[in-house]
Amino acid sequence: MPRRRLTRALATAVLALAAATATGGWTFGPHTAIVEGPPPGAAAWRADDSLGVPLPDPATAAPAEVAAFFAGLSEPQRAQLAARHPLTVGNLDGAPVELRYAANARNWQAFHGTAPEPGRQLLAFDPRGRGTFAEVFGDLPSAERVAVVVPGSDNDLDSHRTPTTWARGLLAELAAHAPDVPTATIAWVGYTTPDGVGPDQATDRLARAGAQRLDRFLAGLAHTTSPAAAPTVLCHSYGSVVCGVAARDAGAAFAAGDLVFLGSPGTRSGSAAALGTEARVWASRAPSDWISAVPNVQVLGLGHGTDPTDPTYGARVFTSDDVTGHAGYAAPGSDALHNLSAITLGAYQLVSCAPTSPECSDVPVL
Repeated sequence: MPRRRLTRALATAVLALAAATATGGWTFGPHTAIVEGPPPGAAAWRADDSLGVPLPDPATAAPAEVAAFFAGLSEPQRAQLAARHPLTVGNLDGAPVELRYAANARNWQAFHGTAPEPGRQLLAFDPRGRGTFAEVFGDLPSAERVAVVVPGSDNDLDSHRTPTTWARGLLAELAAHAPDVPTATIAWVGYTTPDGVGPDQATDRLARAGAQRLDRFLAGLAHTTSPAAAPTVLCHSYGSVVCGVAARDAGAAFAAGDLVFLGSPGTRSGSAAALGTEARVWASRAPSDWISAVPNVQVLGLGHGTDPTDPTYGARVFTSDDVTGHAGYAAPGSDALHNLSAITLGAYQLVSCAPTSPECSDVPVL
C-alpha cells in the first residue's frame, strides 16, 4: 500500500475509534472481562448420576441434544434436576422454557435475597461478572411470532433499560396491530457488552464471544418453542456487530427469519449477501442518531465496516424519521416501532420503506 494510502487508512481508523466511543475521552484501561463457558455448577451437573445416565454436557451439548434429553424425562425428573442444578438448567439452551423460568426464579432469589417480581419470566440468568440474562414478555410457549432484542454497550444485569423497554413496547405494539396473534418478545442481554468508553467498542472481540452465545440461544428457541415463523432478531448499536458476526458464522443455520439492524456502526460484513444467512435483512437509522458520526470503515481490526442502511449493502431499509436520538427506535407512536411490528408479524406490505429502498417491502407475505 502506498504511504499516502496507508496514512489515510490509519487516520480513518483513529477517527473510527474516537467516534465509536461517542464521548470526548478515551480509556486506555484493561479490556472488559468476558464471561464465557457454562455457568457455575457445571461440574456438579456432570457428576450427577441420579438418573443412571450421563447428563448432557452444558459446555458441548447442542441445543437439539439437550431438548431430546429433557423430552425423555418425566415431569418429576425434570423438576428434581432444576432444583438440584438451577444455574445449569436455567441457562441451558434447549431445556424446556417453563423449567428454565422456575430455575431462574431460584437463581434470582439466591443472588438478590428476594424472589423476583410476580410474572417475571427469566429464560437465562448468570450473575458472574456484570451479569447476563434473558427476559421474556408474553407467552413464549404459545407464541406464533417472536422477536429477540439484542442490545449494545453498557447493558448488563443491573443496567438494561433499552432492551427491556423495547421488548415491552414492541409487545404492546404487536398486540395493538394483531390482537388475535399470540406473540412474545425477549430482551436478550446474553453476552458481555462493551462497558463504558474503551477499545472494545471499536473491535469485534466481545462480538465474537457474544455471537456464539446468540447462535446457541436462537437454536435453543427453535427446539423448545413452535412459532409459526422463525424469530425476528432486532440488533441495536454494538448489538448489530454481534448479530452480524453470528449470522456470518452460522450461515444458513442462523435461526432467524428476519434480521434487523438499528442504529448500527456496521456489521463486520460488507453486504447483506456476505452474511450468508437465509434471513431477510433489514436496516434503519434515525436522522438524529449520533451513530451517523461513526466512520464506516474497517482498518487493522478497528471499526465495523459498511453502514447497513447504505444502498450498496443490500438490506431492506425502512424509515425511522420521527425517532429521536440513538435509543428511540421503540418509542410509542414512532414509525420505527410500527415498522418493527410489521416485520415481526410478517406483514411486510405495511412497512414504510426509505426513499433509498423503495422495494423493501416487496417480499412474500408469510
